[in-house]
Amino acid sequence: MSSENVRFTDFKSDKQPTWCPGCGDFGTMNGMMKALAETGNSPDDTFVVAGIGCSGKIGTYMRSYALHGVHGRALPVGTGVKLANPDLEVMVAGGDGDGYSIGVGHFIHAVRRNVDITYVVMDNRIYGLTKGQASPTSRPDFETSTTPEGPKQPPVNPLALAMSAGGSFIAQSFSSDAMRHTEIVKEAIEHDGFSLVNTFSPCVTFNDVDTYDYFRDSLVDLSEEDDYDRHDYDQAKDAILDADKEYMGVLYQDENSTPYHEAHGVHDNMAEIPDGAPDGATDLVREFY
Repeated sequence: MSSENVRFTDFKSDKQPTWCPGCGDFGTMNGMMKALAETGNSPDDTFVVAGIGCSGKIGTYMRSYALHGVHGRALPVGTGVKLANPDLEVMVAGGDGDGYSIGVGHFIHAVRRNVDITYVVMDNRIYGLTKGQASPTSRPDFETSTTPEGPKQPPVNPLALAMSAGGSFIAQSFSSDAMRHTEIVKEAIEHDGFSLVNTFSPCVTFNDVDTYDYFRDSLVDLSEEDDYDRHDYDQAKDAILDADKEYMGVLYQDENSTPYHEAHGVHDNMAEIPDGAPDGATDLVREFY
């Protein structure tokens, strides 16, 4: 149930993050909590799903319903949660390795289904938790211990993947720009359908290329571009495929898309079983142990 009295601090758990000091994930998470509070959601009606990687424990650090899933599988879990209980505000959190490598198949299908969930990806262009290997979004010349001469292949463009799959809300933010990041996540939450927010979240330990200074100097904020129309598909496509610029803001939004629950008539809370579990259900479950 939404509330006007929710504060940002209501989403803070009593667990202290173990991220490296200066990690971009702090700012990413703070913006998520502020956006949830400012859109009237409360911890009691919010469900956070995460996968594996530095972003994976975000549900531990946020006070809400949460599930820490397996690598690349956060989106199908989030989809199941939302369809089982449409009253919940479902946020899925992941990283570029989690979401755009092993999880990329789930990503494409989650986008095209257009289930009303928000997907925030902490994109630091490296595998941080496993100590600094190249990720799907790393530059072709990015040198690591496993790619000493660079991956020598083009990075995945998650925004282009989302658009090609029929994405109805495609955005990009920067964890260090607290106000804009919060604003963009708020718009994603309020969008009726699947929302992608690819968030540049610098890794201060293993990535000395895609740094805070790099993004501050390079990012073009679309809110400052007077002639940009987020509802113009062709204009959005040109921006998303522009290899010479990095953008922040909502690159594309289709306000006329039909979300999954409307297309398939999913409105009831299937998590409630008024007459109890069916006969024999407990015995069936025990067979799996």
